[in-house]
Parts: sequence; C-alpha cells; structure tokens
Amino acid sequence: MSLEGLKEACGVFGVYAPGQPVAHLTYLGLYALQHRGQEAAGMAVSDGEQILVDKDMGLVSAVFNERRLAALTGHLAVGHTRYSTTGSSTWRNAQPVYRDVGSQFALGHNGNLVNTEELAAEAGMLPGTVTSDSDLVAELIGSEIRAGDGERSDERQLEMALLKVLPRLKGAFSFVLMDEGHLVGVRDPNGFRPLCLGKLEHGWVLASETTALDLVNAHVVREIDPGEMVVIDATGVRSVRPFPDDVIEPRLCIFEYVYFARPDSNLYGQSVHSARIRMGEQLAEQAPVDADMVMGVPESGIPAAEGFARRSGIPYGQGLVKNRYIGRTFIAPTQELRAQAVRMKLNPLKENIAGKRLVVIDDSIVRGTTQKQLVKMLREAGAAEVHLRITSPPYRWPCFYGMDTGERGELLAANLTVDEIRDYFNADSLAYISIERLTASTGAARAGFCNACLTGDYPVPVPVNLRKDVLESNDIPIGDLEPLPRA
Repeated sequence: MSLEGLKEACGVFGVYAPGQPVAHLTYLGLYALQHRGQEAAGMAVSDGEQILVDKDMGLVSAVFNERRLAALTGHLAVGHTRYSTTGSSTWRNAQPVYRDVGSQFALGHNGNLVNTEELAAEAGMLPGTVTSDSDLVAELIGSEIRAGDGERSDERQLEMALLKVLPRLKGAFSFVLMDEGHLVGVRDPNGFRPLCLGKLEHGWVLASETTALDLVNAHVVREIDPGEMVVIDATGVRSVRPFPDDVIEPRLCIFEYVYFARPDSNLYGQSVHSARIRMGEQLAEQAPVDADMVMGVPESGIPAAEGFARRSGIPYGQGLVKNRYIGRTFIAPTQELRAQAVRMKLNPLKENIAGKRLVVIDDSIVRGTTQKQLVKMLREAGAAEVHLRITSPPYRWPCFYGMDTGERGELLAANLTVDEIRDYFNADSLAYISIERLTASTGAARAGFCNACLTGDYPVPVPVNLRKDVLESNDIPIGDLEPLPRA
C-alpha cells in the first residue's frame, strides 16, 4: 500500500448519555477511529444550554488530555477525526463545524460532496466564504434555521432544517450532528460511508465503525440505512426518511473491506477480518504460484496472506517488521524521500527471506512507490523470487466520495498494463483479485457496493472540475457539471 496513495475517509462519533462522561466516551470512540484520519481531531459537547467545541490539528491523543476533557461537561457530544478531501489541512477546516444561529449546532462529516460548487453558487457564496463541503453544509443548515425562525419549536429546528438541506446534497456523507438537546445521524442515499447505532446501558452511540462501539462498551443495534436519519433525545431513537425511495441505492465503498475499516469491525453484518482472509483464499485459487512462503504487507495484507497460505498450502511467515510510529498519512515531498519513507515504515526480516520464493500479499496499488521499494528491499534481503498478489483489482479511477487519491494520471494502473507494472516493480509475477472474487469475499455480494475506483462506474455523476480546493480557489469556473467519462 503506497504511503502517498489512498488517504482515509474520516471518522465520526456521537453519544447521548445523560449522567455519563460523554467527553471521555467520545475520546475513546475517536481513538478507535484514529485510523480513518490523522490530520485533526475534535469534539463538541452540550450541557443542554450551551455547546462547547474543542478541536486541533494532530492525533486524538495529542489534541486531548485530561485537563481539556474535564472542561467539556454535558450529556451529549459529537466527535471527528479528519483526513481532508475537500478543503485544505488547516485548523479552520478541523471538525466538528459549529454554528450559533440563535440555536447552536455542530456537525461532523465523513465523505465528500460532488455538488459543492453548485450549492455554493446557488447560495451566493464567494470562494473563501466557506472552505470545506462540511462548512458549506453547516452554512446551509444555519440559513434554513434562520429563515424558519418562529415557524417551529426550538426543539425541532435542526431536524426540520435538515429535511430541507439533505435532499439538495449529492455525493457521500455520513453525518453526526447535535444541537443543545439532540443527537442526529444521517447517511446519504447510497450509504457510501458506514455509520452504525449502538446502545449503552443509559444512552446511545453513533459511530463510523462497530469497533468504536466496542471500546465504549456499547452493543451494536444496527447499521443506519442508506438515506436514513436518526434523531436521538430523551425520548429515545426516532427514524426519519428525508429522501424519496427512488434515490435509495446501497453502494457502500468496497475499499472499506479492502483497506479502510479496522479488521475488528463489521460491515453489512460481516466481519472485515474474515472478508480479508477470504480475499487471500480467492487469490490463491485465481492466481496460484509455486513458492516457499506467503507473507503479508502490514496491516491490511496480513489476514489475506493467512487466507492465501491456508488455501494454497504454502507456509505463512512474517517477512516484514512495521515501525508502528510512522502513521498512514506520512507524506514526503520528493520521490527520493518517499522511497526512503517506505524503509522507515517497513523493514525486512532477512533470516526469513533469504533464498526463498515469496508470495507477497498487499491490499492495493495506487502510485506504486511502496511496492517498487518493497520488491527492491526483498531482493536485497536475498529473496529468490517475489510474486505480488493484490487483494483489490487494478485501481484506475479517482474516488470523489471520500478518498483523496489524486488525479487519474497519477494512478499506476490507469497508465500501465499488469505486465508493465510487474516489470516496473521487477517482480517475478503480479496478479490482482478479480472484481467478482473481491465482491464475493465480502460475504455480502448482493448488498450493494461502490467500485468506481476500479471500474469507472460512478453512481453519482461527478463534475469534471471537482478539486480538493474547490471552495478555496478563485480560478475555477462555477457551473461546469459535465460528468466524468466512464471506462
């Protein structure tokens, strides 16, 4: 997996638990979701009268300490770990986003809108007025609350504003929101990004992944449906359907299984760890090879390597040691330093490698820096042969629904054939899992997936000019909404 390749979808967390330390519970939930974004972390807490927000750049453990958590008292909270997909990596774009429009609310967002420019233009917002799609959504909600002042009770202002704003949004969004007394969770009509509901002994929890529920001792109730909004308050949980039935089409990102989600999470009711083992088993059937040892590239490749070894009968072994203090988002400014960064993160176990024919299992190839340096390291460590097996099909198309992958020209498989990539890596063989076998490996093949990055089939049309800095740049024309060409 390239160190400068896939960048995570964000993590969101929400808790409604009167009488409990909600800031500490949110800290634990965000800690469990740290893998989904390491640029910034934050939380908002309400005591019923006022919302306090604390956020900063960096990891959850660096942003929060006991002193900061002690100042955040209340009975409900939302939290966020960020990797930027729209809007640059700055403090201003850290989340939760907060507004005070007579009533207060805060918002955390996992995903990426594709009609950000269109919405900003309709609202008459100039570049720089808002700087992320999440900030834009908060501004739209605030406008609806202001416009409807006096027409509805304060208790339902946020909910009623959402009913007007949500149908206008296109793209990927799993939101957690709160006002002074309500916790709200929303998934887009395609359910691109995950969101689940958990039950505490005296409260409720929303989280991007079930592993966050485990850490706060909440039991999993269910996944929020695509196109569903849940409202949680003192009366319990209510389900609201803001979108028409004809736009609901489940399309969970298939890379949640391949790479993003923690292996101890469940998606579509299926264990992510078990799915990755099945990917390895499927690869062993699809692309067998004579070898002496199967090894995985940490972390996502390890369960698949176990599956490949089990199905092929080739012994499984450890061939790489990972430096766990180098995060997923370590990015070096030059190609030479990126190559060195691979060695910083992964180092070969020479005694396990020397003289052996190796099957090396990795989750994906984006730009290919990691794999090229990895093959070089293994050969220098004495490997007799290196056979690469990848648990996703060739990654040929950019994602616009919550992953930051760069432009199509930067994607290795968009420009080279499989044989050319094998030669570029100096590997003895290279094989990718087929899309059919990958989908079957999830254990939920008929549940509905987005695989646009693999097929070019975008469920929601994408503007040709969509860029990460779409709200921060003055040189992008507004209104060019032609969809990208398909494969």
